[in-house]
Amino acid sequence: MKYIVDTTKTIDQVSQDLQDAVKAHNFGVLHTYDLKETLKTKGIDLPNECRIFEICNPGQAAAVLAEDMALNMALPCRLSVWETGDNHVKIGMISPVDMLGHLSDSSVLKKIAAEVEDTMKTIIQTAK
Repeated sequence: MKYIVDTTKTIDQVSQDLQDAVKAHNFGVLHTYDLKETLKTKGIDLPNECRIFEICNPGQAAAVLAEDMALNMALPCRLSVWETGDNHVKIGMISPVDMLGHLSDSSVLKKIAAEVEDTMKTIIQTAK
């Protein structure tokens, strides 16, 4: 259910490259969460960097919602970039095919999820 790849880039470089790859593949970054910074403001020291990117392809999102409006709870898609304890950087996502497969039996949604997942994997491979 998790798709995770390693990168030799810094977290700053892969974060920028990820944003560029998202745009190049007709998705948009809706919001970026800097988890370490957010937790720091709450008095919690997260030892490693972690950034979460909420991304969306408007056409695909509209198609999902047209099939099942309740799946708004599963949107937008997320890509994460984080440091491990040994200073390696990883990029990952939850599989849209697996996630939507747990939420719906719709063949239409399976097709959309497969298309989105393929594009998200390409985005990750491009950014790594």
